[in-house]
Amino acid sequence: MSILYLLQHRAVLLRLFLALLAMIGNGAHAQATLSGAVDSYLRVQTQGLPGKVSYTVGHLDQHAQAAPCSTFEPFLPAGSRLWGRTTVGVRCLAPTPWTVYVPVQIRISGSYLVTARQLNPGQIVSASDVFMQNGDLGTLPTTIVTDLAQAVGKTVRNGVAAGQPLRSDLLTAPWAVQQGQSVRLLSAGRGFTVSNEGKALNNAIDGQIAQVRTASGQVVSGVARAGGIVEVSY
Repeated sequence: MSILYLLQHRAVLLRLFLALLAMIGNGAHAQATLSGAVDSYLRVQTQGLPGKVSYTVGHLDQHAQAAPCSTFEPFLPAGSRLWGRTTVGVRCLAPTPWTVYVPVQIRISGSYLVTARQLNPGQIVSASDVFMQNGDLGTLPTTIVTDLAQAVGKTVRNGVAAGQPLRSDLLTAPWAVQQGQSVRLLSAGRGFTVSNEGKALNNAIDGQIAQVRTASGQVVSGVARAGGIVEVSY
């Protein structure tokens, strides 16, 4: 066997070895970049959640770990929420488009309201009806009430047993205006404000649209406000 043949064979093996190292390096780089993209996305998107947030990213897809990608675009799949066990999608935009879905566990350490006694339908919640409790909000529905002000004064829609986490979908805001009630119309425009009286034609909570019939028989629409006030803008 000639020395030239050995040198050529050795050169081929060296090139193959270097190519293999490059593939491994690219895969590790893709994995790190993909992990970094998910981490950055979660860090920004969870800033507005109540309480102290921590999260765990699940195992990455093996093909995604090895696939080269220069630009990642994380997104939240339709129907998913950044709460508890969820999924974050990641699109690779270049050089070859592909998409993976990464399992994520989001933990939210915070306080929430629990009923101190049974609450009956139609009951108005008072501060003594609830108490604060600490826990992982991520294991609870996203409608969990975390602020006393979000519950006190609200009306219970459905009965709630004692010791249950209180959810906002179980409560309704009190009527700011009720049908048949005498209300005060506040009409405002550029450079003027006019006060008038009328009768409410529908029920409305604060911020909803209420229709009012004035003494002259005219029907006007405005925004219901607490205390039997309807604001009309021109």
